Amino acid sequence: MKEAIHPDYKAAKVLCACGNVIETRSTRGDFHVDICNACHPFFTGKQKLMDTAGRIEKFKTRYAATPEKAEKAAPKAAAPAEAPKKAAAPKENRAAKRAKANAGKPKPAPQAEAPAAEAKPEGETA
Repeated sequence: MKEAIHPDYKAAKVLCACGNVIETRSTRGDFHVDICNACHPFFTGKQKLMDTAGRIEKFKTRYAATPEKAEKAAPKAAAPAEAPKKAAAPKENRAAKRAKANAGKPKPAPQAEAPAAEAKPEGETA
C-alpha cells in the first residue's frame, strides 16, 4: 500500500437509542443511530412505534384543523351581514354543455375536397 493516501481506520463505537453499544472500526469515528439489531422489529419480532422528532404531531398540526383556529375564524365570519346564498347550479359534463350551446345552431355542411392540381406536360406555360 502506498503511504499517506489511505484514511485512518480507527476504533469506533456505534451508540443506539436503545442503549446498545457496538464496537467496530471506522474512518468516521463514533456515531449514534436510532435503531439497531437489538431493537429492530425484524430481529426482535416485536412491534416498536417510532416517532422521531415528533413527526406525527408535526403532520397533525400542519394538516388537521385545530379547534382553536376554528373558534377564532367563526366570530370574524359572523360579524359581517351574511348574504343569502344562491342555489347551486346543477353540474353538467362537457358533452352536455356543448350540446346545450350548439342547440340553436345549424349543422355545418360537409366540405368538398379541393380538386387536385392537374399535371401539365413539360414545356407548356399558362
